[in-house]
Amino acid sequence: MRKLKWVAAAAGVVLLVAGCGSEGGTDKGGSSSAGSAATGGAGGSGGSSDAKLDGAAVTKELTDAATAAGFTKDSSGDEVPPELKDCMVSWSADVEKAADPKKSYAATITALTKGGWQEERSTEQNGSVIKSLKKGGWQLNASDHSTGPVKLVMFIGADSSPTCAALIAKDNAKHQKP
Repeated sequence: MRKLKWVAAAAGVVLLVAGCGSEGGTDKGGSSSAGSAATGGAGGSGGSSDAKLDGAAVTKELTDAATAAGFTKDSSGDEVPPELKDCMVSWSADVEKAADPKKSYAATITALTKGGWQEERSTEQNGSVIKSLKKGGWQLNASDHSTGPVKLVMFIGADSSPTCAALIAKDNAKHQKP
């Protein structure tokens, strides 16, 4: 239950970041194409796939990229609540089963960017790496903390549409202490 609350809070941060990044492009180290990420990939998997990007499609892209890179999904993590499945994804890697988690993380990011995700930000501190990727209205935070005392690689994404923002805020409010 505690992890689910953390995931919901992280999704709120993702939405906040997505909202700030879409206004004009004050991204650190970002690309000059901050505005129209939805039209970035000219081929790939069908013309207007970004317009129909939902939780299931993002989860499939993420699962395909991560498993091809050598990760398996950690099945012990809490799932996204059913009412948020179209708006939010959470995918944690079983770091213990990966031959080289750092290489698998990098390969996952590479596969996602080849699939149309655009890297907007990257932060490295004390061996941990957090990358923010965007595709259509989705913001995905990819975190690699595989070298610290708590070994963790996870991907949390949220749709920044007003409908999803309202659903996530409503879910977060349910978990607030009075």
